[in-house]
Amino acid sequence: MKYTQLGRTGLKVSRLVLGTMNFGPQTDEPTSHSILDAALAAGLNFVDTANVYGWGENKGRTEEIIGTWFAQGGGRRDKTVLATKVYGNVAAEGDPWPNHDRLSALNIRRAVEASLKRLQTDYIDLYQFHHVDRRTPFEEIWQAVDVLIQQGKVLYAGSSNFPGYKIAQANETAARRGSVGLVSEQCLYNLAERRAEMEVVPAAQEYGLGVIPWSPLHGGLLGGVIRKEVEGGRRASGRSADALANTSVRAQVQAYEDLLDKHGLEPGETALAWLLTRPGVTGPIVGPRTAEQLESALRALDLELSQEVLAALDEIFPGPGPSPEAFAW
Repeated sequence: MKYTQLGRTGLKVSRLVLGTMNFGPQTDEPTSHSILDAALAAGLNFVDTANVYGWGENKGRTEEIIGTWFAQGGGRRDKTVLATKVYGNVAAEGDPWPNHDRLSALNIRRAVEASLKRLQTDYIDLYQFHHVDRRTPFEEIWQAVDVLIQQGKVLYAGSSNFPGYKIAQANETAARRGSVGLVSEQCLYNLAERRAEMEVVPAAQEYGLGVIPWSPLHGGLLGGVIRKEVEGGRRASGRSADALANTSVRAQVQAYEDLLDKHGLEPGETALAWLLTRPGVTGPIVGPRTAEQLESALRALDLELSQEVLAALDEIFPGPGPSPEAFAW
């Protein structure tokens, strides 16, 4: 396993992040535990979840599955860098009472205690704001987080889905308070969706945040979706199906798959390997539903893309260019 520092911190994390959003809704508890065991055996120490995963009436279920895995012992918790998130409402459906969502000091306090209970642990390594809360000032957010850090319940704070200016605002506010501030940003970033390169990635690099891309295969679009259609396998759905309905996008994906066929490369592994070459990226989140999908993702760590392939990928999926040049001059 290859490791790197998480942003400007001294924390060492694996260059792949195990995403757990499928644990519960699509992957049952025994299989989820097997995937977690296989990841740990491979040296993958970075596990990401959120308090709302499980969705619907089962919000919180994913954290519970991770908690029962930790409870098996064997050093599982000590070997894991655990990341979870706060923002979404985890109250029972139809609950009319406010203050069960967003980033108020009250909800942060309430949410972290609930996550700790579900996860069966006494601390969270990386506590991430799942979304921007435009109603709550960062002074209040950092006051709440600083208390949690002092109590030993949270070690680091990160953001998710933040624009560049909010990363700057958050960390400038933290600096005025003498707080550590954000150390990571989890954002939508992959070959087919490179807008993060304009503002988010530069802001993260400027403030020393590790970049953690989510949806590295863009909902399956970069995982050989056309090839699977031709071979009669799993058809595109969700984001990838919507994207393939666009003729120009389908042509891009076909060119992508043709390029990789020419060089004997697997689409999903290549998409992950490409992200690992990008400046500022700590590691992409992989969300396997099966052990076989995890094994495929792990192979990306040893895949070195040639300059010829990298240049061709840039031609097929050109980035937006740096800001402000991308939209000015």
